[in-house]
Amino acid sequence: MQRNYAIDFIKFFAILAVVIIHTFPSNDQLGYFVLDNLSRFAVPFFFVASGYLFSLKVSANPQSFAYFKKYVPKILKIYVSWLLFYAGYDVIRILLTDGNVKAELTKYKENLTVLNLLYYGQGTSGYQLWFVISLVWSIVILYLFYRLKKVRLLLVIAFCFNLLGLFGQSYSVFDELPVSTTRAALYISLFYTVMGFWLASVHTWRKYNARTYFYFFCFFTILQVLEGLWLQKELGSKHGEYFFSTIFLTLFLFLYALSNPNLGKGFMITRIGGNSLGIYTIHIFFIDIIDIFFRRIGLEQSTHNLLQNLVDAFLVFTLSYVAYQQLQKMKAILLNQS
Repeated sequence: MQRNYAIDFIKFFAILAVVIIHTFPSNDQLGYFVLDNLSRFAVPFFFVASGYLFSLKVSANPQSFAYFKKYVPKILKIYVSWLLFYAGYDVIRILLTDGNVKAELTKYKENLTVLNLLYYGQGTSGYQLWFVISLVWSIVILYLFYRLKKVRLLLVIAFCFNLLGLFGQSYSVFDELPVSTTRAALYISLFYTVMGFWLASVHTWRKYNARTYFYFFCFFTILQVLEGLWLQKELGSKHGEYFFSTIFLTLFLFLYALSNPNLGKGFMITRIGGNSLGIYTIHIFFIDIIDIFFRRIGLEQSTHNLLQNLVDAFLVFTLSYVAYQQLQKMKAILLNQS
């Protein structure tokens, strides 16, 4: 099976987009709004890539259940490990504050509900971990439907839930979905994960070349910006994390990757993209650390300074990658010693 370098190549830009979303300010300035909107391809692309690669491992594989039993615990270990890391970090932060430590710890404990921890991925400062636990739920549901030979049915069901989830996002200006958040497995990750799984079994995309898919991706990217502007600027909706256009721009971006598998081969950024999950899990910690540093040197009021935003994003991205690489080296040493 030929390795697809383009997936890791695009993952680099996707994880960079995630860092930009989390480090740049969310405000009404047009430039920041467009940048945030353009970065919204990242998480859907990660889910599609995960579903696609999972399909390559289990489809027509008599040992598919054995792989499934290894894959899900592996992702769960990543989630639990980083959940404990952020919980420990949060407790240390509370203990070092000058406020009412007991009251803060009690309030913190109240957020650590079963639903938050096991489904929404919330409760700690590691809010980005929702992606990891959502992927677990999506893979579990996907594999069940795969064994039932009903993946296409699941794709339709997941698509309907994804559309429904828009009404918990910026489309709530029309009619709001009565749930706490639609940034969860049922509304976003399941659909894109199943899409990736399904694309692995579809070959009609070979009729068109990579340039065609890239043009379609650009078209729907522009359409997503216009959709976001219409909803938020014209209709006054709340901030959206994904849109209707996101479905199509993600689809065509992934088809572009499939039709150009050698894109980024031998590039350093492709190797970095292959470590995107590690960067994703740790980068929120460095955002907090760098924010503390900026406050210490008196830059806390400069949140709309473009240069500072760029420096912030660069530091977070670089430190996250370097730290993850060091953690991997330490892990390898410990495994060798054991």
